Amino acid sequence: MEFVWTSTVIAILAFALLYWLLSKYAFGPLIAVMEKRRELIKEQMNTAESSRKQAEQQLEEQKKALQAARQEAYEIIEQARTTSAKQADDILEQAKSEASRMKEEALRDIENEKNKAVTALKAQVSAMSVMIASKIIEKQIDEKSQQELVDQYLKEVGGNR
Repeated sequence: MEFVWTSTVIAILAFALLYWLLSKYAFGPLIAVMEKRRELIKEQMNTAESSRKQAEQQLEEQKKALQAARQEAYEIIEQARTTSAKQADDILEQAKSEASRMKEEALRDIENEKNKAVTALKAQVSAMSVMIASKIIEKQIDEKSQQELVDQYLKEVGGNR
């Protein structure tokens, strides 16, 4: 194989011309498109990073809100427990006071009934005593009257003799 200088020079000149034409018309727009693509990707990466930071911030805020809601729910439950315990104590206290009041009322009623019974019994005893006394007096009067009659009869009978 033989080396031909003219073909080599023509090939180098053709390559240089092709490179110059590609640089002027193809590489510039191609590099510009690639630069735009690089800028777009960079912008998307920045947007993605800012979106990720925003998402993390919102997630943190949601965690705080959830924690606050849990705390509030716990406080509401504790308040409900306290309120129900207080109401139970109040109801129990009312029941005790009502029972005590009813017991006192029953004791007063029993005392009143006892007093009424004693009064009625005294009245009956008095009536019976009066009745017994009148029977005894009646009997004594009758015996006395009879004795007087007997004495008077004996005097009369004894006086006639």
